[in-house]
Amino acid sequence: MTKSDEAYRCFMSRFTCSAAVFSAFSKDLNLDSDTAKKIACGFGAGISKTGNICGAVSGAVMVIGLKYGKTEAGDDAATEKTRALVRQFIQDFTKKNGSVCCTDLLGYNLSDPQAYAAAKESGLFTTKCPLMVRDATDILERIL
Repeated sequence: MTKSDEAYRCFMSRFTCSAAVFSAFSKDLNLDSDTAKKIACGFGAGISKTGNICGAVSGAVMVIGLKYGKTEAGDDAATEKTRALVRQFIQDFTKKNGSVCCTDLLGYNLSDPQAYAAAKESGLFTTKCPLMVRDATDILERIL
């Protein structure tokens, strides 16, 4: 099973988009899948239905940080590598999807309960969101 398939299956099992992407890479990062899902849970739905950055994007940024992020004072090269990969990811995701903002991607402000209900009713969470989970995972695999 590919990481994209794993992330898709996780998302369709009703985990958040952020948890689906982050946990698909957890074994590679020496992190168990359950812990990865817990860490990423609050980032789903545009950071907990606030309409901000897409959860699939947040999950990918966390993967990049965990893989390359700075752990020692003075290791500015790690910070620069992490930032460069995050910028590349965001550029590639935006090129494919038009934005990294959940509200822009879905056309609904998920912080508004009525808009959230309308987005859910429209089926976006089972049609468009799974595609963005796959896109994030595929882009991330390619740039890592």
